[in-house]
Amino acid sequence: MKGNAPKDRRSADTPAEVIVNMAPRVPDFDPTLGIDVVLPPLKGTSANKLVTIGDSVTHGFQSGAIFNTRISWPKIVAWEIGCDATFRFPLYEGFGGIPLNIEYLLRALEHKYGDAISWWELPGAGFDLRSLMAQIEDYWERGPGSTVKRTNRAMHNLAVYGWDIRDVLSRTANNLQAAMHTPKDDVFAQVVENANIRAALGVYSSMDPGDTVLDAARKLGQEGALPGSGGDATTPGIETLVVFIGANNVLGSVTQLKVSWSAKGYDALGSKDRYTVWCPSHFAAEYQQLVQRLKAVSARHVILVNVPHVTIAPIARGVNRKVGAGSRYFPFYTRPWITDEQFNEKDDPTITENQVRAIDSAVDQYNDTIANEVRACRQAGLDWYVLDIAGMLDRLAARRYINDAQARPDWWTRYDLPAALNQLDPVPDSRFFSSGPQGREQGGLFSLDGIHPTTITYGLIAQEVINVMQRAKVALYYNDGVTLRQGPVQVDFDRLLRLDSLIAHPPRSLSSDMKTLGWLDETADIIGKLNPFS
Repeated sequence: MKGNAPKDRRSADTPAEVIVNMAPRVPDFDPTLGIDVVLPPLKGTSANKLVTIGDSVTHGFQSGAIFNTRISWPKIVAWEIGCDATFRFPLYEGFGGIPLNIEYLLRALEHKYGDAISWWELPGAGFDLRSLMAQIEDYWERGPGSTVKRTNRAMHNLAVYGWDIRDVLSRTANNLQAAMHTPKDDVFAQVVENANIRAALGVYSSMDPGDTVLDAARKLGQEGALPGSGGDATTPGIETLVVFIGANNVLGSVTQLKVSWSAKGYDALGSKDRYTVWCPSHFAAEYQQLVQRLKAVSARHVILVNVPHVTIAPIARGVNRKVGAGSRYFPFYTRPWITDEQFNEKDDPTITENQVRAIDSAVDQYNDTIANEVRACRQAGLDWYVLDIAGMLDRLAARRYINDAQARPDWWTRYDLPAALNQLDPVPDSRFFSSGPQGREQGGLFSLDGIHPTTITYGLIAQEVINVMQRAKVALYYNDGVTLRQGPVQVDFDRLLRLDSLIAHPPRSLSSDMKTLGWLDETADIIGKLNPFS
Protein backbone atom coordinates (compact mmCIF):
# COMPACT_ATOMS: atom_id res chain seq x y z
CA MET A 1 0.00 0.00 0.00
CA LYS A 2 1.22 3.49 -0.82
CA GLY A 3 1.92 5.84 2.10
CA ASN A 4 3.76 3.15 4.06
CA ALA A 5 7.45 3.47 4.95
CA PRO A 6 9.21 0.30 6.15
CA LYS A 7 11.87 2.04 8.20
CA ASP A 8 9.53 4.07 10.43
CA ARG A 9 10.00 3.54 14.18
CA ARG A 10 8.03 4.47 17.29
CA SER A 11 9.54 7.32 19.31
CA ALA A 12 10.56 6.29 22.83
CA ASP A 13 8.77 9.25 24.43
CA THR A 14 5.41 8.43 22.84
CA PRO A 15 2.73 7.35 25.34
CA ALA A 16 1.54 3.77 24.97
CA GLU A 17 -2.02 4.90 24.28
CA VAL A 18 -0.98 6.61 21.04
CA ILE A 19 -1.65 4.20 18.19
CA VAL A 20 1.22 5.00 15.86
CA ASN A 21 -0.01 4.72 12.28
CA MET A 22 2.12 3.62 9.36
CA ALA A 23 -0.52 5.03 7.00
CA PRO A 24 -2.58 8.22 7.30
CA ARG A 25 -6.17 8.17 8.50
CA VAL A 26 -8.85 7.99 5.82
CA PRO A 27 -10.81 11.27 5.97
CA ASP A 28 -14.50 11.42 6.76
CA PHE A 29 -15.51 12.50 3.28
CA ASP A 30 -19.24 12.23 4.08
CA PRO A 31 -20.13 14.84 6.73
CA THR A 32 -23.20 12.78 7.71
CA LEU A 33 -21.09 9.64 8.27
CA GLY A 34 -23.76 7.78 6.30
CA ILE A 35 -26.50 8.44 8.88
CA ASP A 36 -29.64 10.20 7.71
CA VAL A 37 -31.46 12.62 10.01
CA VAL A 38 -34.89 14.00 9.14
CA LEU A 39 -35.84 17.23 10.86
CA PRO A 40 -39.33 18.73 11.06
CA PRO A 41 -39.79 21.89 8.96
CA LEU A 42 -38.26 25.01 10.52
CA LYS A 43 -40.94 27.37 11.79
CA GLY A 44 -40.04 30.98 11.23
CA THR A 45 -36.48 32.25 10.99
CA SER A 46 -33.83 31.72 13.67
CA ALA A 47 -32.67 34.96 15.25
CA ASN A 48 -29.03 34.03 14.58
CA LYS A 49 -28.24 32.43 11.23
CA LEU A 50 -24.58 31.61 11.96
CA VAL A 51 -22.62 31.33 15.22
CA THR A 52 -19.00 30.13 15.42
CA ILE A 53 -16.80 28.92 18.28
CA GLY A 54 -13.11 28.25 17.87
CA ASP A 55 -9.51 29.39 18.05
CA SER A 56 -7.19 31.53 15.94
CA VAL A 57 -8.28 30.13 12.58
CA THR A 58 -11.90 31.03 13.30
CA HIS A 59 -10.94 34.31 15.01
CA GLY A 60 -9.12 35.43 11.82
CA PHE A 61 -5.43 35.35 12.86
CA GLN A 62 -2.77 35.98 10.19
CA SER A 63 0.99 36.60 10.10
CA GLY A 64 1.38 36.73 13.88
CA ALA A 65 -1.61 38.95 14.72
CA ILE A 66 -5.36 39.12 14.98
CA PHE A 67 -6.07 42.08 12.72
CA ASN A 68 -8.43 42.06 9.75
CA THR A 69 -11.33 40.09 11.17
CA ARG A 70 -13.50 41.34 8.32
CA ILE A 71 -12.00 38.56 6.20
CA SER A 72 -12.05 35.69 8.70
CA TRP A 73 -13.71 32.55 7.34
CA PRO A 74 -16.91 33.13 9.41
CA LYS A 75 -17.22 36.62 7.93
CA ILE A 76 -16.66 35.22 4.42
CA VAL A 77 -19.44 32.68 5.04
CA ALA A 78 -21.71 35.44 6.36
CA TRP A 79 -21.01 37.48 3.20
CA GLU A 80 -21.93 34.56 0.96
CA ILE A 81 -25.10 33.40 2.75
CA GLY A 82 -26.83 36.74 3.28
CA CYS A 83 -26.21 37.59 6.94
CA ASP A 84 -23.13 39.80 6.56
CA ALA A 85 -24.93 42.96 7.68
CA THR A 86 -26.05 41.42 10.99
CA PHE A 87 -23.05 39.20 11.78
CA ARG A 88 -21.30 40.49 14.92
CA PHE A 89 -17.52 40.09 15.27
CA PRO A 90 -14.69 41.83 17.18
CA LEU A 91 -12.30 44.39 15.68
CA TYR A 92 -8.57 44.89 16.37
CA GLU A 93 -7.56 47.89 14.33
CA GLY A 94 -4.32 49.83 14.60
CA PHE A 95 -0.65 48.99 13.98
CA GLY A 96 -1.46 45.75 12.19
CA GLY A 97 -3.35 44.19 15.10
CA ILE A 98 -2.28 42.30 18.19
CA PRO A 99 0.25 41.06 19.25
CA LEU A 100 2.70 41.61 16.34
CA ASN A 101 1.93 41.54 12.63
CA ILE A 102 4.96 40.23 10.71
CA GLU A 103 3.63 41.51 7.40
CA TYR A 104 3.17 44.97 8.92
CA LEU A 105 6.78 44.99 10.14
CA LEU A 106 8.12 43.79 6.79
CA ARG A 107 6.26 46.40 4.80
CA ALA A 108 7.43 49.17 7.13
CA LEU A 109 11.06 48.08 6.64
CA GLU A 110 10.59 47.74 2.89
CA HIS A 111 9.21 51.26 2.71
CA LYS A 112 12.49 52.59 4.09
CA TYR A 113 15.11 50.08 2.93
CA GLY A 114 13.65 48.68 -0.28
CA ASP A 115 13.85 45.10 -1.49
CA ALA A 116 16.86 44.11 0.60
CA ILE A 117 18.65 45.33 3.71
CA SER A 118 22.39 45.71 3.08
CA TRP A 119 24.84 44.63 5.74
CA TRP A 120 25.77 48.24 6.55
CA GLU A 121 22.07 49.05 7.01
CA LEU A 122 21.46 46.28 9.52
CA PRO A 123 22.16 48.36 12.68
CA GLY A 124 19.78 51.09 11.54
CA ALA A 125 17.15 48.58 10.46
CA GLY A 126 17.40 46.84 13.83
CA PHE A 127 16.89 50.17 15.60
CA ASP A 128 13.89 51.00 13.39
CA LEU A 129 12.41 47.57 14.01
CA ARG A 130 12.59 47.94 17.78
CA SER A 131 11.26 51.48 17.60
CA LEU A 132 8.22 50.30 15.66
CA MET A 133 7.69 47.42 18.07
CA ALA A 134 7.78 49.91 20.95
CA GLN A 135 5.05 51.99 19.29
CA ILE A 136 2.92 48.89 18.80
CA GLU A 137 3.44 47.92 22.42
CA ASP A 138 2.43 51.39 23.64
CA TYR A 139 -0.67 51.45 21.43
CA TRP A 140 -2.09 48.20 22.81
CA GLU A 141 -0.89 48.49 26.42
CA ARG A 142 -1.45 52.17 27.18
CA GLY A 143 -2.93 53.82 24.10
CA PRO A 144 -6.24 53.60 22.20
CA GLY A 145 -5.88 49.84 21.75
CA SER A 146 -5.97 49.25 25.50
CA THR A 147 -9.69 50.15 25.66
CA VAL A 148 -12.04 47.31 24.82
CA LYS A 149 -15.20 48.27 22.96
CA ARG A 150 -18.48 46.63 23.93
CA THR A 151 -21.50 45.70 21.88
CA ASN A 152 -24.96 45.39 23.39
CA ARG A 153 -25.21 41.70 22.38
CA ALA A 154 -22.80 38.78 22.25
CA MET A 155 -20.67 38.28 19.17
CA HIS A 156 -21.65 35.75 16.54
CA ASN A 157 -17.96 34.92 16.08
CA LEU A 158 -17.08 33.67 19.57
CA ALA A 159 -13.59 32.42 18.64
CA VAL A 160 -10.40 33.54 20.38
CA TYR A 161 -6.86 32.95 19.22
CA GLY A 162 -4.91 30.65 21.51
CA TRP A 163 -7.98 28.86 22.85
CA ASP A 164 -7.96 25.10 23.32
CA ILE A 165 -10.88 22.99 24.49
CA ARG A 166 -10.37 23.82 28.19
CA ASP A 167 -10.39 27.56 27.42
CA VAL A 168 -13.74 27.20 25.65
CA LEU A 169 -15.09 25.27 28.62
CA SER A 170 -13.76 27.55 31.38
CA ARG A 171 -12.65 31.03 30.30
CA THR A 172 -14.83 33.97 31.38
CA ALA A 173 -14.36 37.72 31.41
CA ASN A 174 -13.95 37.49 35.19
CA ASN A 175 -11.05 35.04 35.15
CA LEU A 176 -9.49 36.77 32.15
CA GLN A 177 -9.40 40.08 34.00
CA ALA A 178 -8.00 38.33 37.07
CA ALA A 179 -5.19 36.82 34.99
CA MET A 180 -4.09 40.15 33.49
CA HIS A 181 -0.87 41.51 34.99
CA THR A 182 0.43 45.09 34.94
CA PRO A 183 2.56 45.50 31.80
CA LYS A 184 6.15 46.70 32.01
CA ASP A 185 7.65 49.10 29.48
CA ASP A 186 10.63 46.80 28.81
CA VAL A 187 13.22 48.15 26.37
CA PHE A 188 14.44 44.63 25.52
CA ALA A 189 11.12 42.71 25.46
CA GLN A 190 9.05 44.89 23.16
CA VAL A 191 6.03 42.73 22.62
CA VAL A 192 2.48 43.40 23.78
CA GLU A 193 1.90 41.90 27.21
CA ASN A 194 -1.45 40.28 28.02
CA ALA A 195 -2.01 40.15 24.25
CA ASN A 196 -4.09 36.99 24.31
CA ILE A 197 -6.24 38.34 27.16
CA ARG A 198 -6.71 41.68 25.42
CA ALA A 199 -7.81 39.89 22.23
CA ALA A 200 -10.13 37.62 24.21
CA LEU A 201 -11.79 40.55 25.96
CA GLY A 202 -12.72 41.89 22.54
CA VAL A 203 -15.08 38.90 22.43
CA TYR A 204 -15.91 38.42 26.12
CA SER A 205 -16.58 42.07 26.97
CA SER A 206 -19.90 41.80 25.16
CA MET A 207 -20.95 38.80 27.25
CA ASP A 208 -22.04 38.49 30.86
CA PRO A 209 -18.83 38.56 32.96
CA GLY A 210 -19.28 35.06 34.36
CA ASP A 211 -20.12 33.44 31.02
CA THR A 212 -18.02 31.17 28.85
CA VAL A 213 -18.43 31.30 25.08
CA LEU A 214 -20.59 28.20 25.44
CA ASP A 215 -22.88 30.13 27.78
CA ALA A 216 -23.03 32.95 25.25
CA ALA A 217 -23.96 30.49 22.49
CA ARG A 218 -26.62 28.95 24.73
CA LYS A 219 -28.16 32.39 25.30
CA LEU A 220 -28.10 33.15 21.57
CA GLY A 221 -29.89 29.84 21.07
CA GLN A 222 -32.56 30.91 23.54
CA GLU A 223 -33.44 33.95 21.41
CA GLY A 224 -35.68 31.76 19.24
CA ALA A 225 -37.21 33.15 16.07
CA LEU A 226 -36.97 36.62 14.60
CA PRO A 227 -40.06 38.63 15.53
CA GLY A 228 -42.73 38.43 12.88
CA SER A 229 -41.15 35.48 11.05
CA GLY A 230 -43.78 32.95 12.07
CA GLY A 231 -41.71 31.07 14.60
CA ASP A 232 -42.86 29.48 17.80
CA ALA A 233 -41.36 28.04 20.99
CA THR A 234 -39.71 25.22 19.00
CA THR A 235 -37.69 27.56 16.78
CA PRO A 236 -33.98 27.38 17.67
CA GLY A 237 -32.26 30.71 18.14
CA ILE A 238 -29.26 29.52 16.09
CA GLU A 239 -29.72 28.05 12.65
CA THR A 240 -26.12 26.80 12.17
CA LEU A 241 -23.47 26.50 14.89
CA VAL A 242 -19.92 25.73 13.73
CA VAL A 243 -17.34 24.57 16.30
CA PHE A 244 -13.70 24.48 15.16
CA ILE A 245 -11.58 23.74 18.22
CA GLY A 246 -8.81 21.32 19.22
CA ALA A 247 -5.82 22.37 17.13
CA ASN A 248 -4.24 24.16 20.09
CA ASN A 249 -4.20 20.86 21.96
CA VAL A 250 -1.35 19.88 19.62
CA LEU A 251 -0.13 23.03 17.85
CA GLY A 252 2.54 23.92 20.41
CA SER A 253 4.55 20.90 19.28
CA VAL A 254 5.37 22.60 15.98
CA THR A 255 5.35 26.25 17.05
CA GLN A 256 7.76 25.49 19.88
CA LEU A 257 9.40 22.49 18.17
CA LYS A 258 8.97 20.69 21.44
CA VAL A 259 6.95 17.55 22.24
CA SER A 260 5.56 17.48 25.76
CA TRP A 261 2.73 14.98 26.20
CA SER A 262 -0.13 15.94 28.51
CA ALA A 263 -0.23 14.64 32.07
CA LYS A 264 -1.72 15.74 35.38
CA GLY A 265 -3.24 19.22 35.15
CA TYR A 266 -4.05 19.03 31.43
CA ASP A 267 -7.63 20.01 32.28
CA ALA A 268 -6.82 23.05 34.44
CA LEU A 269 -6.33 26.63 33.20
CA GLY A 270 -3.37 27.20 35.48
CA SER A 271 -1.29 24.22 34.44
CA LYS A 272 -2.28 23.05 30.96
CA ASP A 273 0.11 25.37 29.10
CA ARG A 274 3.11 23.26 30.08
CA TYR A 275 1.98 20.63 27.54
CA THR A 276 2.23 20.81 23.75
CA VAL A 277 0.42 17.59 22.75
CA TRP A 278 -2.65 16.09 24.45
CA CYS A 279 -2.74 12.35 24.95
CA PRO A 280 -5.73 10.96 23.01
CA SER A 281 -7.56 9.96 26.20
CA HIS A 282 -7.15 13.47 27.61
CA PHE A 283 -8.37 15.02 24.37
CA ALA A 284 -11.37 12.69 24.37
CA ALA A 285 -12.25 13.57 27.97
CA GLU A 286 -12.15 17.30 27.18
CA TYR A 287 -14.03 16.96 23.91
CA GLN A 288 -16.78 14.86 25.45
CA GLN A 289 -17.36 17.61 28.02
CA LEU A 290 -17.54 20.09 25.16
CA VAL A 291 -20.15 18.01 23.33
CA GLN A 292 -22.33 17.76 26.43
CA ARG A 293 -22.28 21.55 26.74
CA LEU A 294 -23.02 21.98 23.04
CA LYS A 295 -26.12 19.81 23.37
CA ALA A 296 -27.57 22.51 25.63
CA VAL A 297 -27.33 25.06 22.78
CA SER A 298 -30.51 25.40 20.74
CA ALA A 299 -29.12 25.12 17.21
CA ARG A 300 -30.86 23.46 14.27
CA HIS A 301 -27.58 22.31 12.68
CA VAL A 302 -24.18 21.79 14.35
CA ILE A 303 -20.95 21.35 12.39
CA LEU A 304 -17.90 20.01 14.24
CA VAL A 305 -14.67 20.72 12.38
CA ASN A 306 -11.93 18.24 13.14
CA VAL A 307 -8.22 18.84 13.86
CA PRO A 308 -5.74 19.38 11.00
CA HIS A 309 -2.38 17.65 10.91
CA VAL A 310 -0.45 20.64 12.22
CA THR A 311 2.86 19.09 11.16
CA ILE A 312 2.00 20.03 7.56
CA ALA A 313 2.15 23.73 8.45
CA PRO A 314 5.40 25.16 7.04
CA ILE A 315 6.58 26.69 10.33
CA ALA A 316 8.22 23.27 10.82
CA ARG A 317 10.13 22.43 7.62
CA GLY A 318 11.32 18.93 6.85
CA VAL A 319 15.11 18.79 6.44
CA ASN A 320 16.91 16.96 3.61
CA ARG A 321 15.27 14.00 1.89
CA LYS A 322 12.46 11.90 3.31
CA VAL A 323 13.46 8.95 5.45
CA GLY A 324 12.52 6.43 2.78
CA ALA A 325 10.57 5.81 -0.38
CA GLY A 326 6.85 6.08 0.30
CA SER A 327 7.27 7.86 3.63
CA ARG A 328 5.39 11.01 4.57
CA TYR A 329 8.23 12.16 6.79
CA PHE A 330 11.62 13.84 6.83
CA PRO A 331 14.29 12.88 9.41
CA PHE A 332 14.14 16.29 11.15
CA TYR A 333 11.91 19.37 11.18
CA THR A 334 13.18 22.89 11.90
CA ARG A 335 12.44 26.54 11.06
CA PRO A 336 11.81 27.28 7.35
CA TRP A 337 14.65 29.80 7.08
CA ILE A 338 17.26 27.30 8.24
CA THR A 339 18.55 25.64 5.07
CA ASP A 340 19.51 21.99 4.76
CA GLU A 341 23.16 23.05 4.58
CA GLN A 342 22.91 25.23 7.70
CA PHE A 343 20.94 22.76 9.81
CA ASN A 344 22.64 21.31 12.87
CA GLU A 345 20.52 18.89 14.85
CA LYS A 346 22.45 19.64 18.06
CA ASP A 347 22.11 23.41 17.93
CA ASP A 348 18.98 24.22 15.90
CA PRO A 349 15.41 23.80 17.19
CA THR A 350 14.09 20.51 15.90
CA ILE A 351 11.68 17.63 16.26
CA THR A 352 12.25 14.24 14.67
CA GLU A 353 10.45 12.05 12.17
CA ASN A 354 9.29 9.68 14.90
CA GLN A 355 7.91 12.53 16.99
CA VAL A 356 6.05 13.96 13.99
CA ARG A 357 4.56 10.55 13.21
CA ALA A 358 3.36 10.26 16.81
CA ILE A 359 1.86 13.76 16.68
CA ASP A 360 -0.03 12.92 13.49
CA SER A 361 -1.18 9.62 14.97
CA ALA A 362 -2.53 11.40 18.04
CA VAL A 363 -4.42 13.81 15.77
CA ASP A 364 -5.92 10.82 13.98
CA GLN A 365 -7.23 9.58 17.33
CA TYR A 366 -8.57 13.05 18.13
CA ASN A 367 -10.47 12.96 14.86
CA ASP A 368 -11.84 9.50 15.60
CA THR A 369 -13.21 10.98 18.83
CA ILE A 370 -14.87 13.86 16.97
CA ALA A 371 -16.35 11.55 14.35
CA ASN A 372 -17.68 9.21 17.04
CA GLU A 373 -19.39 12.11 18.80
CA VAL A 374 -21.05 13.21 15.56
CA ARG A 375 -22.07 9.62 14.84
CA ALA A 376 -23.72 9.26 18.25
CA CYS A 377 -25.54 12.57 17.88
CA ARG A 378 -26.87 11.70 14.44
CA GLN A 379 -28.00 8.31 15.67
CA ALA A 380 -29.90 10.19 18.39
CA GLY A 381 -31.67 12.31 15.75
CA LEU A 382 -29.55 15.45 16.07
CA ASP A 383 -28.51 17.16 12.83
CA TRP A 384 -24.79 17.25 13.52
CA TYR A 385 -22.04 17.03 10.91
CA VAL A 386 -18.29 16.52 10.80
CA LEU A 387 -16.19 18.71 8.52
CA ASP A 388 -12.91 16.92 7.86
CA ILE A 389 -10.47 19.83 7.57
CA ALA A 390 -7.59 17.39 8.23
CA GLY A 391 -8.37 15.64 4.97
CA MET A 392 -8.54 18.97 3.16
CA LEU A 393 -5.09 19.99 4.39
CA ASP A 394 -3.66 16.54 3.61
CA ARG A 395 -4.82 16.98 0.01
CA LEU A 396 -3.06 20.38 -0.14
CA ALA A 397 0.22 19.16 1.39
CA ALA A 398 2.92 19.97 -1.17
CA ARG A 399 6.05 18.31 0.22
CA ARG A 400 4.21 15.47 1.92
CA TYR A 401 2.04 14.29 -0.98
CA ILE A 402 1.73 16.57 -4.01
CA ASN A 403 5.46 16.43 -4.84
CA ASP A 404 5.86 12.79 -3.79
CA ALA A 405 3.53 10.39 -5.56
CA GLN A 406 4.97 7.39 -3.72
CA ALA A 407 3.84 8.76 -0.35
CA ARG A 408 0.21 9.23 -1.36
CA PRO A 409 -2.29 6.89 0.32
CA ASP A 410 -4.83 5.09 -1.84
CA TRP A 411 -7.64 7.49 -0.92
CA TRP A 412 -5.64 10.61 -1.77
CA THR A 413 -6.56 12.98 -4.58
CA ARG A 414 -5.27 16.48 -5.02
CA TYR A 415 -7.61 19.13 -3.60
CA ASP A 416 -9.44 20.89 -6.40
CA LEU A 417 -8.67 24.58 -6.02
CA PRO A 418 -11.13 27.12 -7.46
CA ALA A 419 -10.38 28.32 -10.98
CA ALA A 420 -9.37 31.79 -9.76
CA LEU A 421 -6.56 30.24 -7.67
CA ASN A 422 -5.50 27.69 -10.28
CA GLN A 423 -4.94 30.55 -12.70
CA LEU A 424 -2.33 32.17 -10.44
CA ASP A 425 1.34 31.75 -11.30
CA PRO A 426 2.63 29.99 -9.33
CA VAL A 427 -0.46 28.13 -8.10
CA PRO A 428 -0.66 28.63 -4.29
CA ASP A 429 0.73 25.74 -2.25
CA SER A 430 1.45 24.79 1.37
CA ARG A 431 5.14 25.70 1.41
CA PHE A 432 6.37 28.68 3.44
CA PHE A 433 5.52 31.95 1.70
CA SER A 434 8.31 33.63 -0.22
CA SER A 435 8.36 36.51 -2.67
CA GLY A 436 10.79 38.93 -4.24
CA PRO A 437 10.89 41.92 -6.59
CA GLN A 438 9.18 39.85 -9.30
CA GLY A 439 6.35 38.72 -7.06
CA ARG A 440 5.37 35.57 -5.18
CA GLU A 441 7.77 32.67 -5.65
CA GLN A 442 6.14 29.90 -3.61
CA GLY A 443 3.50 29.30 -0.96
CA GLY A 444 0.34 31.34 -0.69
CA LEU A 445 -1.87 29.11 1.45
CA PHE A 446 -0.19 30.03 4.75
CA SER A 447 0.50 33.54 6.00
CA LEU A 448 3.89 34.77 7.21
CA ASP A 449 3.74 33.06 10.60
CA GLY A 450 3.78 29.70 8.82
CA ILE A 451 0.73 28.49 10.76
CA HIS A 452 -2.33 30.54 9.88
CA PRO A 453 -4.19 30.79 6.58
CA THR A 454 -3.96 33.57 4.07
CA THR A 455 -7.23 35.18 3.05
CA ILE A 456 -7.66 32.86 0.07
CA THR A 457 -7.25 29.84 2.37
CA TYR A 458 -9.84 31.28 4.73
CA GLY A 459 -12.01 31.31 1.60
CA LEU A 460 -11.34 27.58 1.09
CA ILE A 461 -12.43 26.88 4.67
CA ALA A 462 -15.51 29.04 4.16
CA GLN A 463 -16.37 27.06 1.03
CA GLU A 464 -16.13 23.77 2.93
CA VAL A 465 -18.45 25.12 5.63
CA ILE A 466 -20.93 26.34 3.02
CA ASN A 467 -20.83 22.93 1.33
CA VAL A 468 -21.91 21.28 4.59
CA MET A 469 -24.59 23.92 5.16
CA GLN A 470 -25.99 23.14 1.72
CA ARG A 471 -25.88 19.44 2.57
CA ALA A 472 -27.99 20.36 5.62
CA LYS A 473 -30.44 22.21 3.33
CA VAL A 474 -29.82 25.56 4.99
CA ALA A 475 -31.44 28.38 3.02
CA LEU A 476 -28.66 30.64 1.69
CA TYR A 477 -29.24 34.15 0.38
CA TYR A 478 -27.55 36.84 -1.62
CA ASN A 479 -26.04 39.82 0.15
CA ASP A 480 -29.43 41.53 0.44
CA GLY A 481 -30.45 38.79 2.87
CA VAL A 482 -33.72 38.28 1.01
CA THR A 483 -33.04 36.79 -2.43
CA LEU A 484 -32.56 33.03 -2.24
CA ARG A 485 -29.41 31.63 -3.88
CA GLN A 486 -30.14 28.70 -6.19
CA GLY A 487 -27.77 25.84 -6.96
CA PRO A 488 -24.28 25.34 -5.49
CA VAL A 489 -23.09 28.45 -3.67
CA GLN A 490 -19.50 29.28 -4.58
CA VAL A 491 -17.28 31.66 -2.62
CA ASP A 492 -16.27 34.71 -4.68
CA PHE A 493 -12.53 34.10 -4.88
CA ASP A 494 -12.00 37.02 -7.26
CA ARG A 495 -13.14 39.25 -4.40
CA LEU A 496 -10.84 37.47 -1.92
CA LEU A 497 -7.85 37.77 -4.25
CA ARG A 498 -8.32 41.53 -4.22
CA LEU A 499 -8.50 41.50 -0.40
CA ASP A 500 -5.52 39.17 0.16
CA SER A 501 -2.58 41.55 0.55
CA LEU A 502 0.05 38.79 0.43
CA ILE A 503 -1.29 37.51 -2.89
CA ALA A 504 -2.32 40.79 -4.49
CA HIS A 505 0.77 42.75 -3.36
CA PRO A 506 3.49 40.34 -2.17
CA PRO A 507 6.32 41.78 -0.07
CA ARG A 508 9.39 42.32 -2.25
CA SER A 509 11.98 41.25 0.33
CA LEU A 510 10.92 37.67 1.12
CA SER A 511 13.34 35.85 -1.16
CA SER A 512 13.27 32.09 -1.26
CA ASP A 513 16.20 31.71 1.13
CA MET A 514 14.13 33.31 3.93
CA LYS A 515 16.96 35.64 4.97
CA THR A 516 14.62 38.46 5.92
CA LEU A 517 12.47 36.39 8.26
CA GLY A 518 15.55 34.74 9.72
CA TRP A 519 17.00 38.19 10.43
CA LEU A 520 13.71 39.33 12.00
CA ASP A 521 13.68 36.31 14.29
CA GLU A 522 17.34 36.73 15.19
CA THR A 523 17.03 40.49 15.79
CA ALA A 524 13.71 40.63 17.64
CA ASP A 525 13.12 36.99 18.65
CA ILE A 526 9.73 37.19 16.93
CA ILE A 527 9.09 33.47 16.91
CA GLY A 528 10.10 33.04 20.54
CA LYS A 529 8.05 35.98 21.78
CA LEU A 530 4.92 35.09 19.84
CA ASN A 531 4.91 31.36 20.51
CA PRO A 532 2.62 29.65 20.45
CA PHE A 533 1.11 30.99 17.22
CA SER A 534 -2.17 29.64 18.41
